[in-house]
Amino acid sequence: MPVEIHQAAATPATRAEQTQVRLTGVGRTYASSRRATVALEGLDLEVRSGEVLGVVGPSGCGKSTLLELVTGLAEPDEGIVEVAGEQDAGKRRPACSYMPQRDLLLPWRDALGNAALALESEGVGRREARRRAAPLFERFGLTEFEHARPAALSGGMRQRVAFLRTLLPGRPVLCLDEPFAALDAITRADMQQWLADALHSEPRTVLLVTHDVEEALFLSDRVVVLSGRPGRVVAELDVPLPRPRDRRAAMIDPDLAALRERALEALR
Repeated sequence: MPVEIHQAAATPATRAEQTQVRLTGVGRTYASSRRATVALEGLDLEVRSGEVLGVVGPSGCGKSTLLELVTGLAEPDEGIVEVAGEQDAGKRRPACSYMPQRDLLLPWRDALGNAALALESEGVGRREARRRAAPLFERFGLTEFEHARPAALSGGMRQRVAFLRTLLPGRPVLCLDEPFAALDAITRADMQQWLADALHSEPRTVLLVTHDVEEALFLSDRVVVLSGRPGRVVAELDVPLPRPRDRRAAMIDPDLAALRERALEALR
């Protein structure tokens, strides 16, 4: 059965020419009665259609704020944020799916119901939403867990369900905010390979925020490094290996090792 994820098709040549996300001179400040905290300042960034862009930086440098701006959950105090040609926050939101750090699965719903919730929130009936979501469970290694409650799922399985929920609406831009931060090292490594394969079979324009330089290099076409607060781009690294990659081979690849050192140097 085909998976019903409705997304406009684009040829490789078209994807290479398009800029799906653009931030120009972006600044964002959080003000309180005691102080003003500048999260981002003078940030310039572009993401091409179909590209996976990794974003790394120290804690508190505005990485999550960046995703909030792109997804239209907030507006910049300075500069321009543009997604799929739209600058208004209300028009940016329909182009983006946002996966936060925690899976946020509803404990009273089974796994299939949690994934289908993304379609229900857009007005699709519950039965139809579950019908559309069901083929993805087999495709992404969750067969026989459709009716399990979140409490019965491992951490890795919960993140897979959360990712399917993010994927199902078929929006062209995925914003992933440290999706594997809460997982143990072994599960995290497995999930990195799983996500690499998933993004190959269901290509999107992706902004992946992470503290893990190796994770960013393994999963991304390009990695940008942000400075400490206020965040701005201090390095941009092109990853020369085609996707999808084998994680074991990538971890010992000399080109990725060199890029890792450059990223760590930029973070110092």
